[in-house]
Amino acid sequence: MYSTFFISKSDCMTCTNKTLKSLGTLQGVFGAEVDQIKGIVEVSHTDEVNRAQLATHLLELGYTELKQEDERNSIDYDEPSIWGCAL
Repeated sequence: MYSTFFISKSDCMTCTNKTLKSLGTLQGVFGAEVDQIKGIVEVSHTDEVNRAQLATHLLELGYTELKQEDERNSIDYDEPSIWGCAL
């Protein structure tokens, strides 16, 4: 099964790699893709993990899910940090 999350766009490749690695450690997740341009995270998983658990994990990683009724074209980029991307 697939779960798709609409998130704020990000241009930080290091954050994307961290997110993919972290999602891969969850029981039942066997793949994930992050589209930084469209602001989409798509997770391939079994029924061992549900969408709510994935959403909570993404929130812990700093990705707030945007509501589906939000206009997808109006998703803004995250504000750049003066510190860059700190892991």
